[in-house]
Amino acid sequence: MPSPEGLRGRQSVRATFKLSAKAIEAMSVVAVHLGIKQKSLFDHLIDDMRSLRLIAQDIESEKFGALNRIQKTFVISRKTLSCLDETSKRFNAPRDALVEYSIQRLMPVITREREKHRRRKEILKDMDAYMEDGLRILQKSKKLLGEEDPVFIRLEAALRTMVNAKRDLEVFVDKGEIIEDF
Repeated sequence: MPSPEGLRGRQSVRATFKLSAKAIEAMSVVAVHLGIKQKSLFDHLIDDMRSLRLIAQDIESEKFGALNRIQKTFVISRKTLSCLDETSKRFNAPRDALVEYSIQRLMPVITREREKHRRRKEILKDMDAYMEDGLRILQKSKKLLGEEDPVFIRLEAALRTMVNAKRDLEVFVDKGEIIEDF
């Protein structure tokens, strides 16, 4: 049975931070591309106390102060906010800087996903060629065997399945365009 403290820790709260436009965009891009809520992503990034401590120890306040920052409100869990506040106080590190540098940990994920997206587009092109070959074979089987032949019927069903699969992949790749522009 969950404890009252545990349940309160999961409760959502609003927290406002001053972050770079790049960090705000990174949160949005990763959340949309991976299909997860920003709150879950934020909680995942900040709940990692070990990483948060390492970030707090390495913060260069002058460098962070030089960033052009925008105020942005996020919905996060109460536990995440407590973790952030505790680390900020313990290491005398600006809370906004902890968030900014935590979000920067997403950059390798974005780079990997951008490369995967490029490969997915390549595979879609390959599927076009594959489907053209399939149509040619289907037409040949129709001409040689007729529409009532079991081979033609199975080939037609397989091609129909392929068309549907390609359509699904196109939708997925279209959703991924957001990462390409980042």
